[in-house]
Parts: sequence; C-alpha cells; structure tokens
Amino acid sequence: MAESNYDLEPVKALIKVLNGGVEFYTEAKKKLDDIELSRIFDQMIVDKAQAISDLQPFVLIDEGEIETDTALSVDIRESYTKLVGVVSTDKAHTYISQLEEVEDKVLKKLDEALSKALPPKCKSTLLQIQVQMQACHDQMKQLQELTA
Repeated sequence: MAESNYDLEPVKALIKVLNGGVEFYTEAKKKLDDIELSRIFDQMIVDKAQAISDLQPFVLIDEGEIETDTALSVDIRESYTKLVGVVSTDKAHTYISQLEEVEDKVLKKLDEALSKALPPKCKSTLLQIQVQMQACHDQMKQLQELTA
C-alpha cells in the first residue's frame, strides 16, 4: 500500500524495464563472443544497475519494498531474440537490434514517468537518468546501424 500522495507506478514500471534490460544484456554477453560488444554491454549493465539503485529508494519509501520484477515485454523480446539468434547468420546484429528496442522502451517509460506528478527529488533523479539512458540508446542505435 502506498505511503505517499504520489502514484509511483510509472517509476516501478521503469525499474521493471531496467531490470529486464540488465538480464537481457547479461544474456547477450553469454551468447556473443565479441570482446568489444562485451565491454559495451558491461557498461550498459552498469548504467542500468545504477539507475535502478537510484530509483529504488523512492519505491521503498512508498511501497515498503524494492521492485525486483522485470517487464514481461523485455522477457518476451529476450526469448524471441534467442530463437531468432539460433537461425540468424548475424547473431550480433540480431541481439543489438533487439537491445536497441529495449533502449527505446526505457526512454518511453522514462517519458511516461516524467509526465506524472512525482516528488521533486524523484523527478530530478529521473531527469539525470534520462540523460544517461539517452546516451545508452544512442550508442545501441549507432551499433545497430554499423552492423546492418
């Protein structure tokens, strides 16, 4: 039960997508044997884990527990990518394309959260996260274009 006057569901939804992203990047690293991509994926994991860590206190204060679930849409995308990756001739591009879609989802959830009435400190944190997640998106978009 919520302890504040704010609806933190959009923040929880964002955390779920970020959690799913961390899992998906981790899985992609295992499937691709590319040192440079592994380094990039590691940075994406760190950036998302930091964003999750920065947002969890708001959910904890409001709900009394942290958000540990992942977004079903990210889980489905990960499963789809595994299937396509089996038959694809370019596994790296397949994974990168799907990870770029996850980055799109992160930005969408950030925009949704920022459009809601939230505590000022939470909004400020979301704006800082938005800058970093936009950089992550742009990097994956560039990789997607390079591997096309």
